[in-house]
Amino acid sequence: MTRLISTRTLLNASAAIAALTAMPAMAQDAPATDQTQAASDDGADIVVTARRREETLLTVPIAVTAFSADKLEKIGATDLTDLQNVTPNTTLKDARGTNSTLAAFIRGVGQQDPVPGFEAGIGIYLDDVYLNRPQAAVLDIYDVERIEVLRGPQGTLYGRNTIGGAVKYVTKKLPDHFEANLKATYGSYNQADGIVSVSAPIGSMFKVGVSGARLTRDGFGKNLTLGIDNYDKNIWAGRGTVEFESPDSRLFVRITGDYTHDMSNPRNGHRLIPGLLTGSPVLANVYDTNAGLANPKEDIWAGGLSMSVNADLTDNLTLRSISAWRKDRSYTPIDFDSTPSVDVDVPAIYKNEQTSQEFQLLYKSDKLNGLIGYYYLGAKAATGFDVLLSTTLAGFDAYTAGDVRTETSSIYGDFTYDFTPQISLSLGGRYTWDQRKSYIFKASYLGGVTSEFGGNPILFGAPSTDFRGTANFKKFTPRASLSFKPSDEHMLYVSYSEGFKGGGFDPRGSGTSAPKLATEVTPTYQEIYNYLLFKPESVKSYEIGWKGSAFDRRLTWALDGFYSDYSDVQVPGSVGCIIGGVQSFCGITTNAAKAKIKGVELETNAVLARGFAGSGSSLYFAGTLGYIDAKYKTFIGPTGTDVANVRVFQNTPDWTMSGTLGANLPVGPGSLNASTTVSYRSLTHQFETASPFLDQPGYALWDAHLTYSFGDGRYSIGVHGKNLTDKHYKTAGYQYIRTDIAGNPINLLNQPVPNGPYVPTLGKEGIATAFYGNPRQIFGTLTAKF
Repeated sequence: MTRLISTRTLLNASAAIAALTAMPAMAQDAPATDQTQAASDDGADIVVTARRREETLLTVPIAVTAFSADKLEKIGATDLTDLQNVTPNTTLKDARGTNSTLAAFIRGVGQQDPVPGFEAGIGIYLDDVYLNRPQAAVLDIYDVERIEVLRGPQGTLYGRNTIGGAVKYVTKKLPDHFEANLKATYGSYNQADGIVSVSAPIGSMFKVGVSGARLTRDGFGKNLTLGIDNYDKNIWAGRGTVEFESPDSRLFVRITGDYTHDMSNPRNGHRLIPGLLTGSPVLANVYDTNAGLANPKEDIWAGGLSMSVNADLTDNLTLRSISAWRKDRSYTPIDFDSTPSVDVDVPAIYKNEQTSQEFQLLYKSDKLNGLIGYYYLGAKAATGFDVLLSTTLAGFDAYTAGDVRTETSSIYGDFTYDFTPQISLSLGGRYTWDQRKSYIFKASYLGGVTSEFGGNPILFGAPSTDFRGTANFKKFTPRASLSFKPSDEHMLYVSYSEGFKGGGFDPRGSGTSAPKLATEVTPTYQEIYNYLLFKPESVKSYEIGWKGSAFDRRLTWALDGFYSDYSDVQVPGSVGCIIGGVQSFCGITTNAAKAKIKGVELETNAVLARGFAGSGSSLYFAGTLGYIDAKYKTFIGPTGTDVANVRVFQNTPDWTMSGTLGANLPVGPGSLNASTTVSYRSLTHQFETASPFLDQPGYALWDAHLTYSFGDGRYSIGVHGKNLTDKHYKTAGYQYIRTDIAGNPINLLNQPVPNGPYVPTLGKEGIATAFYGNPRQIFGTLTAKF
C-alpha cells in the first residue's frame, strides 16, 4: 500500500509540474505579442501526417510528438537518438557495438537484436518509405523538415512492425528559388561536421537539389589493444532530389536518392569484471576497451531511391504513389568479451535489400476525409557470423548463416466522418498477407574464420542446422477513434488500435536441439520446423486523450492515458550450449509471454512572459512526462516454468521526464534563443532478466543551448552543451554469466556469488560488457542561407 500511495503521489506531483511545461514540438521560438504570431510559434499549428494526411498537431487524435527543423537546430540534435530524452516513453539508441544500427522501443515494445529473422517493433520511415531492417537506421539529421514520433500501435495506416509506434523522418521540399545552405560544427573530441545543400529551379516546372554531409569525431576512448579510437565517428552522406510540378499544381513528382557511408571504427564495450581466464583488467575509462578483434574492417554503407507522385484527380480525390528501392551492407567485428583473447569474438556481415510500392487514394470533403491504400514489400536479408571460441578449443568457430526473404502485401482504409463540427468518428482497418522464407545454417569449424572473412577452416562434425522453411501469416488490424471538440481550444478523444510484429524462424536456432521422440535418432523436418518457428506478436491498445490550449494559447498540452494487451510476445535470446561435445552458441526464441502495459503521457507548453525585454521577447518552460507500468502476466522459461514474477521489460524505464527553461531575446539586429534542459530516465533493464551488471539505475542529463540568429534568419551562431555533468550511463551490453532465474549470479553449486567468482556460460573469460551513452560534449555551430 505504501508503494502504491507513493507512486500515485509522484504521478500527481509530476503531472502538476509538467502542466507548466511545453512539449518539444510546441517549444517556441520568440512568440510575438499578437495572438496570430503566438499561435504559430507555440507549435500547435505544426502540420503532421500521422494519419497519412495533413492535420495540425493539436487536432490529430493520436499521441504524436513532432520536432520542426528549427527546434532540432536549437537543441543541437545530430541524429535520431538525440530525441529519446525529450519524448515520453521512448527509447532510441545505437544498438550494441555499432554507430549506425538502431534499437527502438516505444511504450515497452521494440527489438534490439539486429539479426535477420527478427522483426522491428517500431517502424522507421524516411519520406514515407519503410526501412525494413535496423542497420543504417540511425539517421543523421540534415536537410530535414520535421520528425514525427507516433506512440502506440500504428497497424492500420503503417502496417506490420509498427506494433509499438513509428518514427517519420521528413526531408525538406525544394524552394521555388535558388538557395544554398551551409552548416559547420566544431566541438569536443575534435568533432568537425560540415553540411552543404544547394537547390535551384530549372524552368517553371522542375527543381533540383543536392546536399552532402561530412561528419567526423575522434573517439571518446581508445582501443588499447589495437591502438585505435573507440566511439569515434567518420561518415559521408549525401542526398539528391528532383521535383516536378505541373503548371496547374495538380501533379507533383519527387525523385530522391540518398547514400551514407559509415567508416567509423568498431565500437567495443567496457568490461565490468576482470577476465576470468587471463585477468584482463577493468579499465578506468568506461569508453576504453581491450577488444582484440580486427577482422573484418568495420564498414557500413546504405542507400536508396524513391519516387513519390501526387496527382489531384478532382477537387476531392488525390492519387498518391510511393515507390522505393533500398540496399545496405554492414561489415562489423563484434568482440563480446572485450579482451585480447579469442573468446566469443564475432566477425559479422549483414546484407539487406528491399523494394516497396504503395498506392493511396485520398478523399476529402467537408464532412468525410480519408484514404484507401495498397502496400507491397519484397525484401531479402542475409547474415553470416562466426563465433570464435579458441579459449574453448584452439581455432574453434561456431558459424551461423541465414537468408530471410520477405513478401508482404496489404490493403487498408481509414476514414473520418464529422457528424458535427464538434464530433468526429474515425474507422479504419488493414488486412496483411505476410510470408517469410528462411534458410538457416549452423556448423562448427576448426581453423579460424570462415571464407566470408578471409579464412579456410575445416568442418568439425555435421552441421547442427541446415534448414529451409516457409511460413505464411495473415492479420487484420483495425483502428477506431471518437473525438469531441467542446470548443476550438479543446479536443477529447478515445481510440482503439491494433498492431503486430511479423513471425519467422529463429535465425540462430540449433536444429539438433529440437525435441524428438525417444525412438528417433535425429529430429524430423517437421519437429525442427516447429522448434525454430515463432509466431507474430500482437498488441491491442486502448487510449484516451485530451489536447488543448488556454490563456490565448500561452498554455498548450497533450495528455493521454493508454492500456495495452500484449500477447504472444517474441523473446529472442542466445545462450551457451553444447554441440558435438564442444561449448558453442545457440539461439532460443519463443512466443513465451503475455503482458499488460498501461501508462500516462503529458506534453505541454507554457509561455511564462512576453514582451519583458522588447517586442519578440518571451520566457517559456517546456517539458515532457511519461509513466509506464509494464508487467508480464505469463512468461514461460526454457524449462516450461512460468517465471513472469522475475521477468522485466527491457529498455523501458517506468519514468521518463524532461523540462526546458528557455528565453527569446531581441539582441541588436537579431534574436537570441537560450535554453537549458534537464531530462530523467528511471531504472532501465537491458534484458527481460534483471542484471546486476548491465541494468542502469535512474539518471539525469543536463543540456544547454545558445543560438543567435540574424539577417532575417539567414545566419545563425550556436553554442551547445550536452551531458554537462559528464554522467556515465549504460545504454546496452552483453552478459554470459551463470545466474539463477531472477538474474542473480550463482556458482556451479547454485550458490549466490554476488561478488564472484563468476561462472561463464559462453567462452572462458566471462562476459559482462557494457556500452555507454555519450560523455560531456560542447560544440559550436555556424549556419548560413543564401
